[in-house]
Amino acid sequence: MSKFKEVLGINDVSSASNINALWRALLAEFLGNFLLNFFGCGSVVVVTKTLGGADLVMVPFCFGLVVFIVVQSLGHVSGAHINPAVTFAMMTVRRVPLIKGLLYVVVQCAGSLAGSATLMALTPEEWHDLGLGITTVNPVLKPVQGFGIEFFLGFLLVLVVCGVCDPNRPDAKAAGPLAIGLAVTLGHLGLIKYTGASMNPARSFGSAVVAGVWTDHWIYWIGPSLGGIAAALVYVNALTAPPLGPVKIIERYTNVRDEKELRRLDGNKDNDNFA
Repeated sequence: MSKFKEVLGINDVSSASNINALWRALLAEFLGNFLLNFFGCGSVVVVTKTLGGADLVMVPFCFGLVVFIVVQSLGHVSGAHINPAVTFAMMTVRRVPLIKGLLYVVVQCAGSLAGSATLMALTPEEWHDLGLGITTVNPVLKPVQGFGIEFFLGFLLVLVVCGVCDPNRPDAKAAGPLAIGLAVTLGHLGLIKYTGASMNPARSFGSAVVAGVWTDHWIYWIGPSLGGIAAALVYVNALTAPPLGPVKIIERYTNVRDEKELRRLDGNKDNDNFA
C-alpha cells in the first residue's frame, strides 16, 4: 500500500506544508509556460509580419532564451519542466508521482493558453490571421513524417534534461539551464521548417486554441511525448553516470594519469591509517 501511495504521490497532498509546496510548483509551471508562449510565439508573429519570415534564426533563439531563463529562475521551485513531454517522461521513470505529474500537465496547458491569449489581446487584430505562432506540419510532409520529427525533437530535449539532472553528475548542474535552452534552440534551428519544431504539447495547445486550428494536432502530443519517454528510458537504464567514489572523482574531473597513485588512493578508502 505504501508503494502504491508513493507512485500516486499521496504525500504531496497529505499535509499543509506539502500542499503549499505543490501550489508553488504549479504556479511556477503555469508562469513558465505563459512566458514561453507569450515571448516565443510573439517572435513568430514579428518575424512573419515584419520580416516576411526571412529571419528564422530569431525564433529559435527566442524560444531557447525563454526556456533558459525559466529553468534558471524557476527550476528550484518545480524542476521547470514547462513541457508535458518532459513531465510524462519523468512520470514514466518514476521521478515524478502520478498526481503531481498530471497536475503539472494541466497547469502547463493553462499557462500556455493564457500566454497565447494575452499575446492575442496585445497584438493588432489585422495580425491575427498569422496564426499567433501555431505549429503546423509542412504540406510536403506526410503526417507520419511530422510525427517522426516531433518524436526526435522530444527525444533530444529529454535526453539533455536527463543528462544535466543526473545526480551522479554534479558538474552538469550549473550548466543545466543553458544546455536545455540550447537544446530547444537546436531543435528549432534544425527542424522548424518541418513542423514548427514544437517539442512541447502545451506550447502547441495554447496556439491551437487561440487560432482555432487543430490540423494534425495529435502529432504535437504523441510525437514529443513518446520521444521524451523513450529518451528517459534509454538514459535511466543504459546511460546513467556511475556513482562517484574518490578514485572516480579523480578520473572524471582531473587529468591525473598515475595509475600507481590511483591504486594507492583507492586502497586508502578502507584504511584507518593514511600514513
